Amino acid sequence: MLGVHAGRVTAAAASVAAIAVISAAPASAASAPTQPAHGTIQLSVPDAFLVGGQLVTVPGRTVHVQGVVRPYVPGQTVLVKAFAGGKEFKRDRLSIRRDPRGRYGTFTVSMSSPGAGRVTVQAGHKRTGTLGGLLARRSFAALDERVGFGSRGPFMELIQQRLAALHFYIPQTGVYDAGTGLALDAYHRLLHWGTYQTLDGRTISYLLDGFGEFKVRFPRHGRHAEGDLSLQLVALADGSRVVSIYPTSSGKPSTPTILGDFRVYSKVPGYLPDGMYYSNFFYTGYAIHGYNPAPDYPASHGCMRVPIVDAISIYNWLKIGDWVDVYY
Repeated sequence: MLGVHAGRVTAAAASVAAIAVISAAPASAASAPTQPAHGTIQLSVPDAFLVGGQLVTVPGRTVHVQGVVRPYVPGQTVLVKAFAGGKEFKRDRLSIRRDPRGRYGTFTVSMSSPGAGRVTVQAGHKRTGTLGGLLARRSFAALDERVGFGSRGPFMELIQQRLAALHFYIPQTGVYDAGTGLALDAYHRLLHWGTYQTLDGRTISYLLDGFGEFKVRFPRHGRHAEGDLSLQLVALADGSRVVSIYPTSSGKPSTPTILGDFRVYSKVPGYLPDGMYYSNFFYTGYAIHGYNPAPDYPASHGCMRVPIVDAISIYNWLKIGDWVDVYY
């Protein structure tokens, strides 16, 4: 896979901690003072993702399995094994580290699945004179990344989830459809990678690692739209918070889009005679509106065209009086 950034951990808002706990048998009351301590192991995979109630990642991407052992007993270790397709691909013996208050111990192991399929992680502690025998397991799926237009399933749900988390407008259908292509095109524009709708390895890696941020220039304008013509993107923002990002086609060189700070003064639903669709006028005849085509380069007569399928969501969000800021 191209551009995999091993070792990077996703943002905490996109992380999921899944826990498996299996307790050792308690010692009898009569022998408690001399028997090993009763304990538990908890396992979590904080940089996997949750899709359809299941933990998922992709092959080759590093994830971290974290363990918590209660109580902490000095000098103890755990044996961690990882299996894919029933075959062991990783084995580590790890020391249990004491937390600052001494209430529990921790350990962390990193791994990446060698291929698509289910991965099972097992952490075990053999019974010693001070801590009882413990065992915990946690599973996650490494999803097949080989997709194209028309593909559907958990991997496409994951990609759409990640695009939405970065605020790109995308109906989350679970299908690699036209809406997914438009959102990917906008994502590539934001990263200065050009204009294309392909879901390649580099794109997958950057999406899962949470890279890509539209930087709002006019947070003091409250609810507003920003047209960044250098990126050919329109973003709806509430103060400094980005709500949705869309690809746009601004004015061609002979009829450039006007630059400056304006306010929406008129909204016209449906089609106008010249093909403008759900139009938000912000200066004389200049508007943000749907149009077919809205190509991936400046081609309009001065307006900011968006794809027909995106126009209604922008129209419904913008109100009369909202700012529209246009710049390079």
